[in-house]
Amino acid sequence: MQQRATGNYRNDTLVLGFSDLDRLRHERPLVLSAGRGVFVMDERGRDYIEAVSSFYCVALGYSEEELIEAAMRQMRALPMYPSGAHRTVPVVLELADKLAALAPIPNARVAFATTGSEANDNLIKFMWYGNGHTGRKQRRKIISRTGSYHGSTILTSGLGGSAALRDSFGLPLEDHIHVSQPAWPMAAEPGETEAGYTERLARELRDAIEAAGPDTIGAMIAEPMSVSAGMLPPPAGYFAAIKAVLDDYGIALFADEVVTGFGRTGNMWGSQTYGITPDCITSAKGLSSAYQPISAILMSPEFHDRMVEGSKADGWLAHSGTYHAHPVAAAVALKTIEIFERRDIVGHVRRIIPAWRAALDSLTDHPLVSGIRQSGLAGAVTLRRPGDTGTNAPSMKPGGLGRAAYDAGIEHGILTRPIGESLVMAPPLIITEPEITELTRRLRAALDDTLANAPRD
Repeated sequence: MQQRATGNYRNDTLVLGFSDLDRLRHERPLVLSAGRGVFVMDERGRDYIEAVSSFYCVALGYSEEELIEAAMRQMRALPMYPSGAHRTVPVVLELADKLAALAPIPNARVAFATTGSEANDNLIKFMWYGNGHTGRKQRRKIISRTGSYHGSTILTSGLGGSAALRDSFGLPLEDHIHVSQPAWPMAAEPGETEAGYTERLARELRDAIEAAGPDTIGAMIAEPMSVSAGMLPPPAGYFAAIKAVLDDYGIALFADEVVTGFGRTGNMWGSQTYGITPDCITSAKGLSSAYQPISAILMSPEFHDRMVEGSKADGWLAHSGTYHAHPVAAAVALKTIEIFERRDIVGHVRRIIPAWRAALDSLTDHPLVSGIRQSGLAGAVTLRRPGDTGTNAPSMKPGGLGRAAYDAGIEHGILTRPIGESLVMAPPLIITEPEITELTRRLRAALDDTLANAPRD
């Protein structure tokens, strides 16, 4: 791309994830140097609408002065002190109380980590710890859904069930059980109703539990809306059906709200939007509007009680992290919650959703668009070459129309996320109706270019 071309550019230093490393050696990446609101600017001053809030995380947009000031105040007061070894700082205590009050888990207990990956990893570690000290040591296995993304640690990388990732990284999967990703209506059988599809997935879950041995399974982890699988809202009744199955076997449900927490679905938590009653929740990204790295694990009292038994037996909880609940990150997270409440950010999301839905629907007349998915202030545009009759089911495989449209989007000043043959979007929650209109204009222009340049048979 012209804005990234640099002649004899050579990179032998930087490694970027989710990137083609060979391409990175000889082509300068897109370098972003500033941002404000829903826009970011590259090193040449060109602006882009950040239609995915970076990695679905900059909820309050870029350059929010109140968050910057909160970080500076804490830096001046106490820039760093670890929370552990029976020591902490005031802002961490205040944030824990605030999160517990907001949680859709009554009397929630709160532990902090640094990233969403770490929060999910640590939650499973806590499950093993509590189960191991309360006569449930054999309950180690974790159920997850194929195509999900729950993190990049060795443990969480395997939760998506990708054979390619397993083989590429040599991931250990002994404690993983994978079931189908709900993808209604794309994955429905001919003539299958939504209720029938949900019932089939619940039966599949029950069969998987029986095959693995119910007494060996500790929990199932799931996003309320499957974001990284292609922005897939659950079919009607899905979570009620799987929770009933899990309850039959005494298996916990963990809600990964790293993306769906903090307003994305039109409620503070995706669990509230989709009627989920989880035993534990993980949160990150929107927790600090991603201005500082912080994540949280919200636990039911019963789950926490098992950890307390382990601590009593061992004399302590042998788990902590230097940057867990970093005081600057905690201060920014606390200010984020204050802004959410004072400015009624969740109310704004609810008010803007009709404009967002209408904007996505307006793209259905484009020759490349074969489908739209939308839930809350998030959505995806599924692409198909005119005349193709292939499936609309999302794929994680890079390349194809999704990548071509993403590249065209950069040329037209919009950043999306390509997932297979779909473009996924989740803009900052502060986006306005005129900005949604401009986002749609830029996206349509990118689709026009993609269509014009698509190879023809």
